[in-house]
Amino acid sequence: MLSRPKPGESEVDLLRFQSQFLAAGAAPAVQLVKKGSRRSANANPDQPLLQDHRDTVMLDSLPDLPPALVPAPPKRAKPSPGHSLADNEDAEERLNRHDQHITAVLTKIIERDTSSVAVNLPVPSGVAFPPVFHRSQGRQRKPTVSGKRSIFAQEIAARRVSEASVPPGAVTCESLTPREKYHQLPWGSHNFQGPHLVTGKGLRGQEAEQEAQTIHEENMARLQAMTSEEILQEQQRLLAQLDPSLVAFLRSRSCTREQAEEKVTEEQRPGGPSVEVVGEEPIMSTSSSEARQEEEPEPGAPALALPVAPNKEWLHMDTIELDKLHWTQDLPPLRRQQTQERMQARFSLQGELLAPDVDLPTHLGLHHHGEEAERAGYSLQELFHLTRSQVSQQRALALHVLAQVISRAQSGEFGDRLAGSVLHLLLDAGFLFLLRFSLDDRVDGVIAAAVRALRALLVVPGDEELLDSTFSWYHGALVFPLMPSQQDKEDEDEDEEPSGEKAKKKSPEEGNRPPSDLARHDVIKGLLATNLLPRLRYVLEVTCPGPSVVLDILAVLIRLARHSLESATRVLECPRLIETVVREFLPTSWSPIGIGPTPSLHKVPCAAAMKLLRVLASAGRNIASRLLSSFDLRSCLCRFIAEAPQELTLPPEEAEMLNTEAFRLWAVAASYGQGGDLYRELYPVLIGALQVMPKELSFQPPQPLSMQRIASLLTVLTQLTLAASSTTCKPSSDSAKASLLDTPSLVTWTQVSGLQPLVEPCLRQTLKLLPRPEMWSALGPVPTACLLFLDAYYQAWSRQPDLCPEDWLQDTERLSEELLLPLLSQPALGSLWDSLGRCSLLCNPQSCAPAPEALRSLVSLGCTGGCPPLSLAGSASPFPVLTSLLCLFNTLARIHKGLCGQLATVLAAPGLQNYFLQCLAPGAAPPLTAFSAWALRHEYHLQYLALILAQRAATLQPLPATSAALHHGVALALLSRLLPGSEHLAHELLLSCVFRLEFLPERAAGGPEAADFSDQLSLGSSRDPGCGRGVLLAQACQDLPSIRSCYLTHCSLAQPSLKASQALYRGELQQIPALLLPLPKEPLLPTDWPFLPLVHLYHQASDAPSGVPTADTVGTAMRALQWVLVLESWRPQALWAVPPAARLARLMCIFLVDSELFRETPIQGLVAALLARLCQPEILQKLNLDCPLPGLASFPDLYANFLEHFEAVSFGDHLFGAVVLFPLQRRFSVNLRLTLFGEHVGALRALGLPLTQLPVSLECYTEPPEDNLALLQLYFRALVTSALRPHWCPVLYAVTVAHINSFIFSQDPKSSDEVKAARRSMLQKTWLLADEGLRQHLLHYKLPNSTLPEGFELYPQLPPLRQQYLQRLTSGMPQNGVLETEYSCYG
Repeated sequence: MLSRPKPGESEVDLLRFQSQFLAAGAAPAVQLVKKGSRRSANANPDQPLLQDHRDTVMLDSLPDLPPALVPAPPKRAKPSPGHSLADNEDAEERLNRHDQHITAVLTKIIERDTSSVAVNLPVPSGVAFPPVFHRSQGRQRKPTVSGKRSIFAQEIAARRVSEASVPPGAVTCESLTPREKYHQLPWGSHNFQGPHLVTGKGLRGQEAEQEAQTIHEENMARLQAMTSEEILQEQQRLLAQLDPSLVAFLRSRSCTREQAEEKVTEEQRPGGPSVEVVGEEPIMSTSSSEARQEEEPEPGAPALALPVAPNKEWLHMDTIELDKLHWTQDLPPLRRQQTQERMQARFSLQGELLAPDVDLPTHLGLHHHGEEAERAGYSLQELFHLTRSQVSQQRALALHVLAQVISRAQSGEFGDRLAGSVLHLLLDAGFLFLLRFSLDDRVDGVIAAAVRALRALLVVPGDEELLDSTFSWYHGALVFPLMPSQQDKEDEDEDEEPSGEKAKKKSPEEGNRPPSDLARHDVIKGLLATNLLPRLRYVLEVTCPGPSVVLDILAVLIRLARHSLESATRVLECPRLIETVVREFLPTSWSPIGIGPTPSLHKVPCAAAMKLLRVLASAGRNIASRLLSSFDLRSCLCRFIAEAPQELTLPPEEAEMLNTEAFRLWAVAASYGQGGDLYRELYPVLIGALQVMPKELSFQPPQPLSMQRIASLLTVLTQLTLAASSTTCKPSSDSAKASLLDTPSLVTWTQVSGLQPLVEPCLRQTLKLLPRPEMWSALGPVPTACLLFLDAYYQAWSRQPDLCPEDWLQDTERLSEELLLPLLSQPALGSLWDSLGRCSLLCNPQSCAPAPEALRSLVSLGCTGGCPPLSLAGSASPFPVLTSLLCLFNTLARIHKGLCGQLATVLAAPGLQNYFLQCLAPGAAPPLTAFSAWALRHEYHLQYLALILAQRAATLQPLPATSAALHHGVALALLSRLLPGSEHLAHELLLSCVFRLEFLPERAAGGPEAADFSDQLSLGSSRDPGCGRGVLLAQACQDLPSIRSCYLTHCSLAQPSLKASQALYRGELQQIPALLLPLPKEPLLPTDWPFLPLVHLYHQASDAPSGVPTADTVGTAMRALQWVLVLESWRPQALWAVPPAARLARLMCIFLVDSELFRETPIQGLVAALLARLCQPEILQKLNLDCPLPGLASFPDLYANFLEHFEAVSFGDHLFGAVVLFPLQRRFSVNLRLTLFGEHVGALRALGLPLTQLPVSLECYTEPPEDNLALLQLYFRALVTSALRPHWCPVLYAVTVAHINSFIFSQDPKSSDEVKAARRSMLQKTWLLADEGLRQHLLHYKLPNSTLPEGFELYPQLPPLRQQYLQRLTSGMPQNGVLETEYSCYG
């Protein structure tokens, strides 16, 4: 058999195949028939067709060149044969002659002859109408195997059969299939029409048919002569002898032929349902019986247990396929997990995590999945797959379940039951973009589910509740942006990209990066890059979704606005977005809303829309100005503030929230000095609200929404009062800056001076509830807002230049005598001070641990479950009230110094003292998260106000020594903890509390003398009393103003940030840029801020040309060292956060600044005192030079640079040498010693520090014995080559002798062969030394002793064991002078 041509074969191969085919003479697979041309006039229709004429291709008959491409002549129409056209015939007459009109057709109608057709009358019925045909009636009997016929056709065929003249009960053979005929015929009368298997194929013509018929007749005759038992026996014998594959082939041919015959018979029959023949069961043929056995399951296999037995009468159940019905059977039994192996997490339709062994009923719809069919619930992968379904309901259901899963995961419901983070897994799988694609769906239900899932992912409900409830706190409207810091992005990229590629990626703008890359670092930026805002605008404006979808979209927009100033600007500038929100959800007129759920929020005021505008306005003063001017928010504010909440035709809660948000938006605008014109218009409304405030506060219990509304009203009045005080501010000298500022506020002091008599009674009424904790907690932020209003009121009153100071001085005295001083004596206030430690975040750092589902790319406060009552943001928190109380006390003490001493008694509260002690206790600092940054900022406010009040009191009368030291320690700790946005607080601490003599009681309590006495008691201290540490401390106290000036210069903060912070805390409204604080990446000052001047000097000297020192280098270094010495001696807790190794590295910078600074006498004494502090045993044991140090890449690199500088400029300076020797202690890294003895061996000659001046004991260098072979060989080489001599470097000479002696006489059996060989070689070389003194030291060394000139003791005679060991190794060897030539190259 010839193979078909394959790809790659040439024309020569095809011609060879053709020749082989022709030579074989085989019959072609296709017969070619050539017909004559249809259009040829000479074609002969009687000519026979050409058959079996093979088309042979010959290369010789082909031309050498292809034919020329000549265009064919144009075709002309030719008349049909026998129809010639006359030249003079008219075309119109010819058309009319051949026109076949409808009249011609109708005239030729001939009726069909029906005379011989039988007429069948309808069967009479006893009912008025014929019975209705039901589909199940036609399937009561087994249908015949036929082609597809409609039910109507089957019914017509059945009627024809019933109307035929066949008597009932008779069955004709024509109505049966061939197989039924075969079954009905008895074995004695077989009637086979022809052979089934033997066809005679291969024989010629008539001979084939005749031979096949002969064989068939012989077979039939033989079968008729056999009984049924003999036929079955012969059948079994043939099956046993034949090949099974051949048997299967014969059966398939038999079945195929029978089916074909049945089909032909069915087509020839009149049609109708098949008739079952009931009688004796016939003996089936082999083929049919085997086919029936194949359909039935094997006897050993278990039967398929289906919940309902399938019925063939059901639609599309003609052929029952059991393998496709497996899903309908009962679920397999639930496997009980006996091991700790992890299993795939599955969730219910409500997002609940289902236990692996939970057994739930199937009607809940939790088992429609393929994997682990016995387990209820759906995995995240299956839910993701369902979101891509073509059925919209399934897509919506999947998104709904995923939203529920996210909400429960963020609330911490799953806990430790899941391995890993659900949100991490979802975002890595592309869930963010799945939601974005779902928002583009055409089905409203899918869009609603996608919006709900997006809200569940982005918005944490507890965060918004927390920020709303603390809006009226002290600077509560100021919040940090909820965006990841750049440092977090760099940390994520460290392991993913090389440094070069990372530097390249920082340079281009983020707009060029794909959304997936942006979303990996920042989810909000990734979403904004996908045109999310226009799509949300389209959904709000065009689709008009339901109330839940509107609220979800507004919540998402609020979260986007809280992200950053950039995001808020994009929300504001999105085309028609804010216009749609204001037009649709903040209308000034609307239809009254009845009781019950609102069908639509469009054209209905919504509090969430007002909150969105408030959050946008908080992002910057320019945004607030645009909102007020471009969207006519003044009319909206007037509309929703002018009417009381109960008068608005809205649900009560919605009306309260809308009125509250309107007040808050006005308060934000007033924070920038804007919206002052509304005060004149709404003045009667505000006065009326203040008059009814006592009545609302008297309700029992107070309503939370009403309390929030009252606090928001007081916050508006506070900002308007501050605006009245800012009208007297001097204009800025900078014209460019002045042009950016708004016009002065239109609110004057006369307009707000009458508010205080209305607010003070409310404060008195709230303070009466202080002894009742449950009622006090229900008041919420109302007492805080009242105290802050009074603070702003007296602050603004004191700034009025045209008023008599005597008026407000008398009023402050009245307030203190009548209200404040009695309040200080109440036990309930003491309980508030006592609860500071329990609610403090600094004292309980574990309370702000990051949530298990916290994401770096999606920042949140993590307040899903709410805050506990005894927490900083809880309902029982004392921080807001005490902070506002201290703020009022500071204002009163500033404007009336006579009240300062009386008000400062609040600082003596035991609870406040205990709280300060807990803040200074050593412990782990709380991690810097979004929530901790927010909470710590409010906690730092209380500490700062308490310290400022203490400083004011200290200027008038001395504080107790313990209180002063405690306050100074708190001030030092607070200075290193303040976060961005608090630059003003840091600057004020540097000016007032940190460098005040009043906060250093040790100066007057014998602190310097105690320091000298402590140094004299130290072992090995032989310092000159004239330059002791006490003298240095006393001089530092005298130079404290100069020290403060030095640190104000070197710890200066960024001027724009400092000015913005000063404007916020001083109430300069016209200069406030935004209420959105800077991103809290890290504290304002580093933990080692006392060393900042030294670090700056080092960097300036490195950048200066030719090492020229900067101006006043000595003064700067001396002031910094003085302050560090003060802290080391009297405030050691202030330097606990700085590792001792980092302090040592900062001291080394003094020697690296230039070649003369370390020689100055003041510098020498201060550095020696600080080095002695580092050598204290309690500090020395914490010194670790191998750990990473802040601000230092590598300590070994710094030490190598230090050695180079020592060789160049030290000239044997003992202090410089002491610092060089300090890191060479045995407990530190061997690399430092290798650096000295391997690369800087020349520095050994300048290390002439005497043993008596060594700051640490000699045992720190000699114990334990050195085990580094390379270093020991360097030691031995330095000794042999005289690079290390006792009068050059006595300390290291004693150290190297001790280690060499310990090594050569060590007999550790665990040593390697290399070490043993080196030990024997070194001992033998020592025996051969020409220097008798060195040989005597190396062989007879005993113990270190710094009091001896050599630094160690010697054996007068070697111990017996050493003597025997030495004799065994050196027997037969000469002595003296042999080793000189070997090491001459090292001399």
